[in-house]
Amino acid sequence: MHFPIVSSAIVALCLAAANPVAATTPREAPPLLDTIVLWLAANFDLPAEAQVPALVNVAEADLVAMRYGPEATVPPGLVVAVYDDTARTIYLSDGWTGRTPAELSVLVHEMVHHLQAVAGMRFACPAAREVLAYEAQDAWLGLFGQSLEGAFGIDAASRLVGTVCTH
Repeated sequence: MHFPIVSSAIVALCLAAANPVAATTPREAPPLLDTIVLWLAANFDLPAEAQVPALVNVAEADLVAMRYGPEATVPPGLVVAVYDDTARTIYLSDGWTGRTPAELSVLVHEMVHHLQAVAGMRFACPAAREVLAYEAQDAWLGLFGQSLEGAFGIDAASRLVGTVCTH
């Protein structure tokens, strides 16, 4: 798969695209979101959906509860965002600013889920929809000379285990 080369001017634009917002407050979509959608559509055969999801910052504990349930005990930093298909909302950790390639890659990952939902894509299990999201996130990070493993400690074996249906 071919990914366009990104100039230093575009890197600077990407890093300046989002403004911090108070926790649990719906935030305005960063201008870069349209670029992310077009990049995903061009490189991963996803629809270039014009309707953007709601973006909401929430406490990390709320993200863990959304992902694993209210009784879950998960180490800090493990859940940084969650996409809600029904509400068409991306929930981001309250510390998310979008000012680094790694933080923007979280938005890329969740936008894959949004575009999958908009397209009505079906998967054998919830883990299976993560394959493309991780692939896109890693490719985005690659544009900035980074990787999932370097930015988040997610290596190929972890990706494989986390995206396999176990039922």
